Amino acid sequence: MKKYNHQAIEKKWQKWWKQKKFYQTNDRSRRKKYYLLVEFPYPSGEGLHVGHIRSYTAMDALARKRRAEGFAVLYPMGWDAFGLPTENYALKTGLAPSLITKRNTDRYRRQLQALGFSFDWTREINTSDPNYYRWTQWLFLQFFKAGLAYKKKLAINWCPQDKIGLANEEVIDGKCERCGGAVEQKEKDQWLLKITSYADKLLAGLKEVDYLPEIKTQQENWIGRRSGARIKFDEIEIFTTRPETIFGATFIAVAGQGDRFTGQEVTNPATGEKLPVWEAEYVMKEVGTGAIMGVPAHDERDREFAQKHNLPIKDAPLAEPDTLKKINARPVVTYKLRDWIFSRQRYWGEPIPLIFCDEHGWVPVPDKDLPVKLPPVKNYRPTETGDSPLAAIRSWVQTVCPICGGPARRETDTMPNWAGSSWYYLRYLDPKNQKEFCSPQKIKSWLPVNWYNGGMEHVTLHLLYSRFWQMALYDLGLVSSREPYAKRTAHGLILAANGEKMSKSRGNVVSPDEIVRRFGADSLRVYEMFMGPFDQAISWSEDGLVGARRFIERVWRLVSDKVKPGKLKLTDEVGNSLNLTISKVGSDIEALKFNTAISSLMILLNQFESIPAIPAAAAKTFLQLLSPFAPHVTEELWVQLGGRGSIHTAAWPRPGAIKNSKTKIVIQVNGKTREILEIEPGLSEEELKNLVLAREKIKTWLTSQTIKKWVIVPNRLINLVV
Repeated sequence: MKKYNHQAIEKKWQKWWKQKKFYQTNDRSRRKKYYLLVEFPYPSGEGLHVGHIRSYTAMDALARKRRAEGFAVLYPMGWDAFGLPTENYALKTGLAPSLITKRNTDRYRRQLQALGFSFDWTREINTSDPNYYRWTQWLFLQFFKAGLAYKKKLAINWCPQDKIGLANEEVIDGKCERCGGAVEQKEKDQWLLKITSYADKLLAGLKEVDYLPEIKTQQENWIGRRSGARIKFDEIEIFTTRPETIFGATFIAVAGQGDRFTGQEVTNPATGEKLPVWEAEYVMKEVGTGAIMGVPAHDERDREFAQKHNLPIKDAPLAEPDTLKKINARPVVTYKLRDWIFSRQRYWGEPIPLIFCDEHGWVPVPDKDLPVKLPPVKNYRPTETGDSPLAAIRSWVQTVCPICGGPARRETDTMPNWAGSSWYYLRYLDPKNQKEFCSPQKIKSWLPVNWYNGGMEHVTLHLLYSRFWQMALYDLGLVSSREPYAKRTAHGLILAANGEKMSKSRGNVVSPDEIVRRFGADSLRVYEMFMGPFDQAISWSEDGLVGARRFIERVWRLVSDKVKPGKLKLTDEVGNSLNLTISKVGSDIEALKFNTAISSLMILLNQFESIPAIPAAAAKTFLQLLSPFAPHVTEELWVQLGGRGSIHTAAWPRPGAIKNSKTKIVIQVNGKTREILEIEPGLSEEELKNLVLAREKIKTWLTSQTIKKWVIVPNRLINLVV
């Protein structure tokens, strides 16, 4: 067999898959449908880095397994293309954001295709494409008509140097992310969406979905539902979750920048005592009323504050319900969640499709006039008054009222980049539909998304916002399910080799281009799945990449040197190993334990290499198990072994019965082999642990040492970390 040439093999099969439209999803298929989703990327000028690839490869492995299991799979890709970085780049260079975005998306698409991901590229979407944001605007108008969008003057983060409003995540240590200048608070009219009216529905919905526990916890904490009471201490109204402790109150604390006595005193309505009013950093303005009663005897933070400022700590009896009734402590529910600020005074975003008329107020742009397109501008900097650059284009701003035909003006604020990402999973279902945002039949057929994976940094705002949009659309009769995603998982970051987070500013970002050229896409994919537990952060290592490449080369040589024609059979021991590996790889993929799935394939490869010949059927099964991770080389070897059609359409292997014979298991201590045992296959983890701890050889290595961790690869290996 010729030498393994990854460049030729990968280009060959990528071209073949494209010509055959191999991964194009058939909406009319009678097969059971399965919708897999990854967070679509923001297309920055730097292109993909190896961190993106971790999630895409994982879900690609699941997509390939689902197709082999007989499902019609939807696995789409697109671009979250509106956002501040592109506008910043336009400010520096003068280039139009649309041209910058096209250049960046072209690069991302090429990189993704070079990695062999099985995306259905016919469904590609771009949130900055007018054909897409036409429907973002239309959906916003449905919220406006339903009373879910309103305008209000409120304080925002304001950069006086750039004259822009900033989202909280764009303020770093009190400074503007764009220029580094100090951020102030400024009152400005803003559009908001009434997400607070869905707070209880968002909490209740978490009981219906399969999200990681930590994801649910973050959602619950962000919503921050608290039952308690409001009590007036003269003109200050406080919120407390424990009104019965009012007799122990010794001070009132209100939200402030620091800890200081205000000079004010108020009366405790239950005791008549005068209590000092303090500003305290630990009181949050956005929670409850922004004021609390300090009860040091019953609250740890109150006690710490009281001790720091020499305030009394009073152990007092709890108030009876009648007392609370007399002081008008009525039960209330409060939320940390606040309505979603939906305005941005910027250019690169969806124009908010509303028109203001002196007679009729805010009026929706008629459907026939959507999309309201972004006009070309000469300067992407906000106006001197802090309005969007659109406000300076008089010919665009001045218009007529759709109701009376009188003079009117367009809204010049644009939407946040969260807008397009709040419903993109819907547009994937019907990306070319010009009559509606999505066909109701396709919504019913594909939703909710079966499995959605992304970063933990997006499991609060993005996830909360998209769940809110889905619930609101459900209540408006526009979608068929309350929840957008049935299952949501998360992956850990890939860190730089020194353990730092990858970033352009640190100069430690690893691009896949050179890696694919030198080692191959399959090697990169296998390494990213093998490098460590999928849900944990892990440091990049080129040595590990070299190991993945060697593993693939060994598979290549195995097919060349060991697979023989004729009626060959595996021994019971190796046959059992193959069947156990089929079970292991299948279950590990479902549990996102990709590193142990590949580890079990490596162990099986060792066994195959130790015997003189391998039946073609066994080699084909091995290739099928490897194919979700290394699709190119397995496709090539499958054909060379005479496999029918594509390996990616062959039925997923099913394990045969384990024959009653003992199997060898390696016992390690801190990664070093100390004993090899013969055991009955299929023992439970508890039985294995008891067996190992009873071995005299192992006991000698455990003297006065504590076992920190057990690493168990069933019927293969046990490693005791001490």
